[in-house]
Amino acid sequence: MKTKPLNKHQEHFEDCILTGDLSVLDFFNGDYEVSLKIDGSPAIVWGTNPATGKFFVGTKSVFNKVKLKINHSHDEIEKNHSGKVADILHACFDYLPRVNSVVQGDFIGFGGTDTFQPNTISYQFPEVITQKIVVAPHTVWSTDGELKDAYVSGTAPFFNDTESVKFVQPCVDFIRPQMPDLDVTDVVFLTDKEAAEAKTKINALIREGKELTWWALGDILGCMNLAHLYLTMMEIKEDLMEMMIVTDSPAAYINGEKIVGEGFVCNNNSIIFKLVEREVFSRINFNLQKSWG
Repeated sequence: MKTKPLNKHQEHFEDCILTGDLSVLDFFNGDYEVSLKIDGSPAIVWGTNPATGKFFVGTKSVFNKVKLKINHSHDEIEKNHSGKVADILHACFDYLPRVNSVVQGDFIGFGGTDTFQPNTISYQFPEVITQKIVVAPHTVWSTDGELKDAYVSGTAPFFNDTESVKFVQPCVDFIRPQMPDLDVTDVVFLTDKEAAEAKTKINALIREGKELTWWALGDILGCMNLAHLYLTMMEIKEDLMEMMIVTDSPAAYINGEKIVGEGFVCNNNSIIFKLVEREVFSRINFNLQKSWG
């Protein structure tokens, strides 16, 4: 079985098998971490820039290959960003703790209220947040050189709240699952290029609110056995999500209905993937009018 290193993109659990990489199933036989996926916006990256040794803040654009937007000062924030994103980054530059690592999190909002809706999900805290900003750290990045070459290296450490920052880091406990043995003898897997095209088509179906049926997936994947395997992986994913027990999280709602959250991120420092009810959350996110400029 092929094993890919952690990178900048979190794959969906079921997408991992399209090229025949079944290591996502072996994942549960070893040591791993699970975190609740927080639905914040925009993504915030901060820490010490390995290339300069200076503190910085930014969005995911700090990882761009060409047009880097790494902000070591308020002046650079003004140069690289505008509108709400600039306002958020100015606050993050002032209030986020100085750390030697590179951390990514989601911006939840500015303090002064107990309810936030940064994106699709509305979060309600048991009390009014008195800190200046609310941030949900989730990932640590590493690099031997520049940020454009960075890769995911693990889960963010636990941050204690400060006078200025409320950190949201829910605890996830889980029952270790017994993964099934899957017969893939007659499955025709895809090349990396074919898999990328398939994911685009699957996302298009989700965006349009169409069901991921066996026939629809078979038409996209070109192999009915692969379509059956894909649907089996989706069923396994749903079972895994039901095994997760979340504590220390604000109450989460979508369209007024209480939920656990958007999903979960799993990693073992070799593989990283996400467990998300795509036909609910991904469809809404695809069609959400983004307000960040």
